Amino acid sequence: MRILCLGSLNMDYIYQVSHIVQPGETLTSEKLDVLSGGKGLNQAIAMGRTGMNVCLAGRIGADGQWLLDGLETYGVDASRVQTVDVSTGKAMIQVAADGQNCILLYPGANRQMTEAFIDGVLDEFGEGDMLVLQNEVNLLDYMIDRAYEKKMRIILNPSPFDAHIEKCALEKVSYFFVNETEGQQMTGESAPEAILDTMAERYPESGVILTLGGDGSWYSDKNCRVFQDIVKTEVVDTTGAGDTFSGYFIQGIASGRDIKETMETAALAASITVSRVGAAHAIPSMDEVAAMRKKKGFEK
Repeated sequence: MRILCLGSLNMDYIYQVSHIVQPGETLTSEKLDVLSGGKGLNQAIAMGRTGMNVCLAGRIGADGQWLLDGLETYGVDASRVQTVDVSTGKAMIQVAADGQNCILLYPGANRQMTEAFIDGVLDEFGEGDMLVLQNEVNLLDYMIDRAYEKKMRIILNPSPFDAHIEKCALEKVSYFFVNETEGQQMTGESAPEAILDTMAERYPESGVILTLGGDGSWYSDKNCRVFQDIVKTEVVDTTGAGDTFSGYFIQGIASGRDIKETMETAALAASITVSRVGAAHAIPSMDEVAAMRKKKGFEK
């Protein structure tokens, strides 16, 4: 089995602020960091940090070449990332003193995908391989259809949720990763169990991972439903926590680990990420997660 992450690569401009700026307000930031990011890149690094070999495919501009520096040290093969004549995707991220964030995206090269590019990447993969997708790129519906034809397992984080999602044959998705907001947007429900019930009705063959921030997370499919509480830690920056959780969850299911242990490991990894500033650079290694497991007293 091989893992392909076909998605976004961004330059993240991270502003440390006392609070999230309000409409009409001008606010001075206390600090600015420029780091690598994008859901595709973050998820690829998260999976690579678990020890898996993962392929990353996407598009950047000439200004984003530095995003590829050092990816091989994370176990990420970025040879399928192309440079195009459009600016690299950008994210403006405000991080408040309490660790909460808000994000404004400029898609740039991330939404310059073509069917020919997608076909060329997917031609190298086949039945049983995993395709990890997000909605920060264009032609998401085409990616899902082509991967399904090749009998790949499709994993989708429908973020940011918009009209592009409605064009997709979502019944072809093997696993959904959604937070509470995306779950409500997809189902019209607000209560976590109601979200899971509606997703189960609409996509009975799919697994759903519902993350609830400080309120933990759920896994649900036609055979089981499992709740995982958070691992308490000092929250510095929640950016990248969901990508970390999904990367470690994917490693668990790819390794045949049971759902309870997989959810637990993903929660431990996310707790380390939120204790640090940034997205990709904050994602822990499997050794760090193992050390945290021992420190927190989790049974192996």
